[in-house]
Amino acid sequence: QVQLVESGGGLVQAGGSLRLSCTASGRTFVGYAMGWFRQAPGKERDFVAAISWSVGSTNYADSVKGRFTISRDIAKNTVYLQMNSLKPEDTAVYYCAAGSVQGAWWIRVRAANEYDYWGQGTQVTVSS
Repeated sequence: QVQLVESGGGLVQAGGSLRLSCTASGRTFVGYAMGWFRQAPGKERDFVAAISWSVGSTNYADSVKGRFTISRDIAKNTVYLQMNSLKPEDTAVYYCAAGSVQGAWWIRVRAANEYDYWGQGTQVTVSS
């Protein structure tokens, strides 16, 4: 059974930093894309960042580029999202996801429906 467990969310002031972790288990993720999405109240789930588990290629939403960094530790089966210079508009529930994205990787990793497995989410609140 595949499990993705997020941690690291919390309350932080604008300009601060948080690091989210997503520990994966239950299968090998070779060839998979690991993504972070977020959903604010009343809004759709939006793409934040993705990384190729095998190659390490990364992709970011324009709204977080230069502030957020996605990385993975293969030995620990863990994906991280380092979030710096946080803004109130970054407030949302952040979800980790894993998907066997094939072809047109740079485009398809941004789509939530390309992902097969999801974590339960972790709340990030940025106060102004």
